[in-house]
Amino acid sequence: MSEIHSMPEPDQLTRFLLQEAGVRGVHVRLGPAWQDILGQSRYPRLAKRLLGEACVASALFTGHTKVDGRLSIQLRGSEPLRALFAECTAAGTLRGIAQVSEGQDAPADLRDLGDSALLAITVENPGLDPREPQRYQSLVALASAELGDAFEAYFRQSEQLPTRLLLAADDEHAAGLLLQKLPGDAGDADGWTRIGALFDTLAEPELLATSAGDLLHRLFHQQSLQVLGARDLSFACSCSRERVEAMLQSLGEEEARAAAEATGAVEVRCEFCGRQYHFPLTEFGVLFAEVPAHSPPPERLQ
Repeated sequence: MSEIHSMPEPDQLTRFLLQEAGVRGVHVRLGPAWQDILGQSRYPRLAKRLLGEACVASALFTGHTKVDGRLSIQLRGSEPLRALFAECTAAGTLRGIAQVSEGQDAPADLRDLGDSALLAITVENPGLDPREPQRYQSLVALASAELGDAFEAYFRQSEQLPTRLLLAADDEHAAGLLLQKLPGDAGDADGWTRIGALFDTLAEPELLATSAGDLLHRLFHQQSLQVLGARDLSFACSCSRERVEAMLQSLGEEEARAAAEATGAVEVRCEFCGRQYHFPLTEFGVLFAEVPAHSPPPERLQ
């Protein structure tokens, strides 16, 4: 007898509405995409969790906010977590990276990053000139221990709408659920209180282990649940040889030649996807012959 293997559930973003309660929501669960992101580096436990939560949040927010280009979450600090970056595009592609000091881990409480740490949400949409996208950035106060709590407080303050957010990540999956009260008098009088009580029954292990359909049915099947649509999510990187060339041109020929002196070439590795780019000294004459007036953003070196 042949074995029957079930197909793994695709990584998805699901938007839904609880019409009677006047609440909208977004659910995200990542499996393969999260594994692809983790496959590029070995992260300590807390940094891994924080990166997963940030990747899920970037996807959730593209389902909540109008994004035609890309939305990124950036956390900058000093020690031990120097930087964290997570990005989701309108096409549903994700990438992310964290930089942690050697032998250390991210703090369990984000407030321990110190007063100089910075958390930002950036939306980048296409402009009239494709070389000059429109960028909108919002700073998020690091006044909470958890990333989800910090974002929850940000939405309550910036949009002045009650918001609930739960983020979770482990070695296998990363997932999140966002709920927000619709503006105005939508929904019945105790709708938000009722939905909040149901939300409070959800714990991180269940969020990580349960598919969107099963989870939303378990929580909200008696709340006029209406699924508005789903979008597949996947890992992808926007690096290219042209972007790396632009980065080298921004460094200048003298510095690039100095970097190539030992081996006769500059080797660039994309930190997001691991792709290697090779630039021998013999190509520098063409590379630096004419530096374009408009260059795409540089790629990271490792």
